Amino acid sequence: MQRYYAEQALLPDGWAEAVTIEVAPTGTIAAIVIGSPSSSAQRLAGPVIPGIPNLHSHAFQRAMAGLAEGGAGDFWEWRDLMYRFLARIGPEEVEAIAAQLYLEMLKAGYTAVGEFHYLHHAPDGQPYDDLTEMAHRVIAGARRVGMGMTLLPVLYAHGDFGGTPPGEGQKRFVNDPSQLLRMLDLLIRDYGDDHPQLRFGVAPHSLRAVTAEELAVLVAGAQVVDPMVPVHIHVAEQTREVEACLASRGARPVEWLLAEAPVDGRWCLVHATHMTPVETQALAGSDAVAGLCPTTEANLGDGLFPLGRYFTGGGKIGIGSDSHISVSPVEEMRWLEYGQRLVRRARGMFRMPDRSVGRSLLDAALAGGAQALGRPIGRLEMGCRADLLVLDAESPPLFGKSSDHLADAFVFAGNANPVRDVMVGGAWVVQEGRHGAEEAVYAAYRRALERLTA
Repeated sequence: MQRYYAEQALLPDGWAEAVTIEVAPTGTIAAIVIGSPSSSAQRLAGPVIPGIPNLHSHAFQRAMAGLAEGGAGDFWEWRDLMYRFLARIGPEEVEAIAAQLYLEMLKAGYTAVGEFHYLHHAPDGQPYDDLTEMAHRVIAGARRVGMGMTLLPVLYAHGDFGGTPPGEGQKRFVNDPSQLLRMLDLLIRDYGDDHPQLRFGVAPHSLRAVTAEELAVLVAGAQVVDPMVPVHIHVAEQTREVEACLASRGARPVEWLLAEAPVDGRWCLVHATHMTPVETQALAGSDAVAGLCPTTEANLGDGLFPLGRYFTGGGKIGIGSDSHISVSPVEEMRWLEYGQRLVRRARGMFRMPDRSVGRSLLDAALAGGAQALGRPIGRLEMGCRADLLVLDAESPPLFGKSSDHLADAFVFAGNANPVRDVMVGGAWVVQEGRHGAEEAVYAAYRRALERLTA
């Protein structure tokens, strides 16, 4: 048993002082003790908060961040560029990019990722000899650096509503429900149930990419394997998508999904940007998590999620870095609030009772992210994974602050990374701002980028 002592820590009931965290050899928190530390406890170098879940990631897109800023355009033009970029990416490149991305995430304070994995096949669209080759590669990247993961193999069957055949740029993604469920079976067979840092779910890509029948088959089949399987889906990210869904299915995307699919607390609706007030209230009452990625949504010109109405209706949120134009949880939380301030011309739009704005954003991201990833994370309490961040109390933005003032400074003050040490599953992966594999991981990433850009 390892014991760690923090002068201040954020527990599920709020901030506490003089906290000892006991960690079992399995990487699970065995006990939380408040009071004077035992002589065997290692004193941590700053305030402690839970590690932050990142509920939405497309790992390979990190390598193209910044390459699509050359001119005007919209989401659909960006998507075409993305298709051209990924045409050259092979298994080795995917693993190298994923490892570099996840290392950057860890240093920034993310300790678990939901990998929305749709890059399944070879560039010509043919499956690899191992159907799950690319899934193994992103898992290997996560394990290389110590990142917790919920892998979400994506069903992508069509190019648009109405069962439109996929385009040339989409052929690497394409499966039917039976093949996707076969992938899920193979992954569970290969990794089993004895990997506490790894969980599997499924992801129908979007209502554009799956028919109603395919969606039903996928979700039902996955729930046979795991009744509590996480289900993630892109929905209502663009107004053109909403208009096409209305024309094809006679309902808006969120409206259709809530009426026709078994949406509940296992589901994460990513983006859900364009909703009517009725849809917003309905989603808030569904127990599903809205997966919000403010930096990507801003970068792609998606629009602004109706956070105020959703929040007052009791809706749950989590954050993700999606296309990885940023890998900072602080930036996602900050811009989630700032977007609302700019539109409503007022401050403190996202605030829970008896909590500051920064604390409210952090608590929401922790709880919603943990629910969406389906893992016992996001809380410093007995039975949860020992995922924790030690903040740098000597950094200028945090110095002298405590409790909710500390949370506010963490979210809103400064641009320097305030994370000092990171533990994932009971193992230190970042200490004093450095990851032990930084040089080797970056060298592999550089080689991969050199091949891709040659």
